[in-house]
Amino acid sequence: MRYVDGVTTKKKISAIGLGAWQFGSREWGYGAAYAASEAPAIVRRALELGVTFFDTAEVYAFGRSERILGGALKEAGALETAVVATKLFPVLPVAPVVEQRAVASANRLGVRQLDLYQVHQPNPLVPDTSTMRGMAALQRVGLVDAVGVSNYSLERWQAAEEALGVPVLSNQVQFSLVRPQVERDLLPYAVKNDRLIIAYSPLAQGLLSGRYTREHRPTSRVRAMNPLFLPENLDAVRPVLNVLRDVAAAHDASPAQIALAWVIRHPNVVAIPGASTVAQLESNVAAADIELTEVEYSALKAASDAFEPALGPRAAISAILRGGIRRS
Repeated sequence: MRYVDGVTTKKKISAIGLGAWQFGSREWGYGAAYAASEAPAIVRRALELGVTFFDTAEVYAFGRSERILGGALKEAGALETAVVATKLFPVLPVAPVVEQRAVASANRLGVRQLDLYQVHQPNPLVPDTSTMRGMAALQRVGLVDAVGVSNYSLERWQAAEEALGVPVLSNQVQFSLVRPQVERDLLPYAVKNDRLIIAYSPLAQGLLSGRYTREHRPTSRVRAMNPLFLPENLDAVRPVLNVLRDVAAAHDASPAQIALAWVIRHPNVVAIPGASTVAQLESNVAAADIELTEVEYSALKAASDAFEPALGPRAAISAILRGGIRRS
């Protein structure tokens, strides 16, 4: 396992972490047996392989993910050594609510301190001045170590830091070969200022594994709602997958492992793929040992830059509302 350089934290952060959205969540379709036995086994094996960073959220299965993760870490004796990160569901993220939610999350996880407490989404109505007032109070009493945000633009991230008065350590955002926009501004800011980028969906929810095609589309609700899995996008991503397969062959690796290796080749980045099995977890972790050459990295980046996804109906409407699509 490699660990993230360039970010000052009390505990080491592994370059490959573990995302726990699937733990207890029905929308992934994994079933009760997964939550009861496979998820704890995945956590135990992750610890054995040197994974230190575990990410969850109160909204995942309405708190059940936190309970499963916390129980597994406790059973493994790792609650004090692991970096436990969770997220506040920002329906009404005013200071008193932030403080109450943090206490509830810590109780579900079974920890005395949340290593990283993140705002899950920017709230369009509640300013970060109120949210960060609650975060500051949590830091003063020691319930929260570091504060983070998720899905924030650079400008809002900086505004959150100004409101908090101390660094907002991290920004958790989509970052993958088909979602490389982080490279434009968030990543340079993180590298320059000792901040962390947490890359969620680093495999684009499995798109970059190469398992899915126009004829073999995903069945889980989460993936079915993702416009990346539209038939036209499954066609458009083929050039990216072709480069992934070529590079993978040179390393005796899988396309998914190369996609992860590309993400964590960037400084100040931890990738948090989920895992449906222990074997998948082991495969993800092995990506930390892959060293891409400059030629390989450049070939992957060129394929990434050339990928232009089509928008699904929901994404198109959202883009129109943001002014992202010109209407003729």
